[in-house]
Amino acid sequence: MNKIAVTSRSFSRNAHLRRELELRYGTTVIDFNETGRSLEGRELVDFLRGHDKAIVALEKITEEVLSELPELRVISKYGVGTDNLDLAAMHRHRVRLGWTGGVNKRSVSELVISVAISLLRHVPKANNEVLRGLWRQHIGHQLSGKTVGIIGCGHIGKDLVQLLRPFGCRVLANDIVEYHDFYRENDVEPTDLSRLLTQADIVTLHLPYDETTRNILSEDRLALMRSTAILINTARGGLVDEAKLKLMLQSGELAGAAFDVFAFEPPEDSELIQLPNFLATPHIGGSAEEAIIAMGRAAIDGLAI
Repeated sequence: MNKIAVTSRSFSRNAHLRRELELRYGTTVIDFNETGRSLEGRELVDFLRGHDKAIVALEKITEEVLSELPELRVISKYGVGTDNLDLAAMHRHRVRLGWTGGVNKRSVSELVISVAISLLRHVPKANNEVLRGLWRQHIGHQLSGKTVGIIGCGHIGKDLVQLLRPFGCRVLANDIVEYHDFYRENDVEPTDLSRLLTQADIVTLHLPYDETTRNILSEDRLALMRSTAILINTARGGLVDEAKLKLMLQSGELAGAAFDVFAFEPPEDSELIQLPNFLATPHIGGSAEEAIIAMGRAAIDGLAI
C-alpha cells in the first residue's frame, strides 16, 4: 500500500488542503505533521520512514536523510524554492521531484510592494510613536517614479515588474538568465549588479540560496547603495551581510530595509530587528491564503509524477 507523509506544518494544519489530498488518494495512508514543529534530523527521518511519497516544505532533505529511506520514491515540494533539497542526492537515490515554480509569486510580490511603501512613508516608525503617545507627521516619499532594482528576475521578479507598472517606476534587473523578450516588452533595463546597486532607490532580492548567491550583497556591495535607498529581502536568508546592513542602518548610510527571511530564523540579532528603519516579518512571503492553496494543489499534483 502507498503511504504519503506530509512534513509541512502549514499544509498539515490547512483543512482544505488535507481534504483535497485525502479525496485525491482515497484509501492511501496519509500521515500529517501534527507536532506544530519543523522536523529535522532524526525526527524527520523517523517521520518519513515507511512512506514512498512525501510532501515537504522547508525541511532539509540531504544525503544522510535519503540514505535511511530506501522506500521513498517521490518528494513533492510545497513552496517554490528547492535549495533545501539535495537534488544530486535525490538523483542518486532515484527519488523523483514534483515541483512547480512560481505558484506563490503574487503573494510575495504584493508583500514587496507593501513593505516598500511602508518604509518610504515611515509607517512602522510612525505607528510605534502613536502607540507611545507621540503625534507628529513624518515626511516620506512616494513609490511612484522611483528606480527599482530587481536582483533575480524569475517568476516573482517578473510578477513584481507587472505590479510596478501603474507606479511608473524605472525598473532595473540583474539575472544570470537573459530574459531579452520580457525586458523589451516591459521596458526593463538589464544591467550589471554594481550599476543596479548604485542607481536604485529600492533594491529587492528574488534569488535562490546556493554557493553562487551566498552573501551576494557583501559588505563591499552594500556600500555601493545610495544612502537614501531601501533594501528588501523576501527571497532567502544568507544573501545579505546582515552585520554590515545593521551598521549602515544605524549610521544612516542606508535609509531602510525590510526582511522577511534571515540567515537564522528566528533572527538572532535583536539590535537589527529593533532598529526604527528596519521592518521584519516572520517568513510570510507565501503566507496568503490564496498562495497556500495554490502551493498545496501544486504539491498534491507533484505526487503523481
